[in-house]
Amino acid sequence: MSATGAGSVTVQDAIDRIGFGRFQLGLLAVCGFTWAADAAEIFLLAFALPAITEDFGLSTFESSLVVSSTFVGMLCGAWFWGTIADRIGRRTGFAITIGVFAVFGLLSAFSPSALWLGVLRFMTGFGLGGAVPLDFSLFAEYLPRRNRGRWLVILESFWGVGTVVAAALAWLLVPTLGWRWLLATSAIAGALVFWVRLRVPESPRYLAATGRVDEAEAVLGKVARENGVAERDVPHIVPPADASDKVQIRRLFEGRLARTTVMLWSTWFFIALAYYGLFSWMPKILAERGLDVVQTYGYVLLLAAAQLPGYFSAAWLVERWGRKRTFVTYLSISAVCTFVYGSAENLTVLLAAAVLMSFFALGAWASLYAYTPELLPTRMRTSGMGAASGMARVAGVLAPLLGGLLIPVSLGLTLTVYALSFALAALSVALLGHETRDEALADTVGEEEASLVSGRPRFTRKPEHAQPRVTTTS
Repeated sequence: MSATGAGSVTVQDAIDRIGFGRFQLGLLAVCGFTWAADAAEIFLLAFALPAITEDFGLSTFESSLVVSSTFVGMLCGAWFWGTIADRIGRRTGFAITIGVFAVFGLLSAFSPSALWLGVLRFMTGFGLGGAVPLDFSLFAEYLPRRNRGRWLVILESFWGVGTVVAAALAWLLVPTLGWRWLLATSAIAGALVFWVRLRVPESPRYLAATGRVDEAEAVLGKVARENGVAERDVPHIVPPADASDKVQIRRLFEGRLARTTVMLWSTWFFIALAYYGLFSWMPKILAERGLDVVQTYGYVLLLAAAQLPGYFSAAWLVERWGRKRTFVTYLSISAVCTFVYGSAENLTVLLAAAVLMSFFALGAWASLYAYTPELLPTRMRTSGMGAASGMARVAGVLAPLLGGLLIPVSLGLTLTVYALSFALAALSVALLGHETRDEALADTVGEEEASLVSGRPRFTRKPEHAQPRVTTTS
């Protein structure tokens, strides 16, 4: 790629000069569809759980083991594929993980027993657990620093879309055709995701970080052309200082990056323990409050729909308030609403608390997904995201089991435990987190440590070339 711009710059500076345009919008659509499919895949089993429990004659605890099998697979997948993707690339890793989750998601619809269902859902989760951190890392690495948090939150909002679709499908399919048809829908989504994902180029940050500068410049040239920016205006790039270093997971616990790792792991664990615990058992909780199966799915659909405005409000606030303040505020309100939800005796109060909890909890999740990749250097980004989301999968394994043990004892106690989990996640970020708004993504561990030491953003001034310059041709 020819360049007449001034000198050589980092990939972040080059992307800032190119700006946000048609390429990023197309990538948002691709990643968003993937993210919606991921969310639907997770919740399809939760929404089908009452019918599965009845079909196989399972106890409450045995049902929780079936749900937890998906999260055990996601735990293994997140830790395995996150590190692998830092070695083989975001694009290749994502194609493999999507293929795994689509194939085994389809096979789970034909499970002859609860044991087989658990095994096949484990394999489905193994693929899904790798796809989740890869999706956000890839999209983040193509974004200019200006309004990056907002676009990451908008990507996260597709999770709400997937949840709504899963709830709607459960409402339509389970009472009429049965739970097997519901699980089979994952194969269609997986095949579509696999096809559209093959059109996405490799991350230029990853290419530069592995010393493949020429390939990175070629990708940036393609991005510039799609965004209407003259390719000659895109400067040459320089690889980061640690481009030749091998990916080593232990580096997450070296120096001041260790503080970030501890904060992320604890935060992801506690928010997931509350969220997955609540939504895994939501149909059963509502059913125990006197709602029949059809009404239960209708109310769960309402709760899923309440997530969408939660995402969009967070998308606006992360750029006005910052990531840290938005997350802590939303999650604190989620904790209060969950506690009210657990103690409410009036059905109207219960449903209002549940809707508000859903609104603020998903806004908090969106803030966390925007926040996490900004805290990690390029060579450790998918490893770090995978490790952090792996802690969410540990919580995802424990949350249904915890509900299965506590719900027969006391529904109020169960929901109080989940409320405290929301509060602990908020406390972790409040005490250990630092703000990342308007920062460039770190390329090296050294850059991340410098930001933590100073307590200030690596870059606080918005770049002059944050918006694309449209050129005309005769």
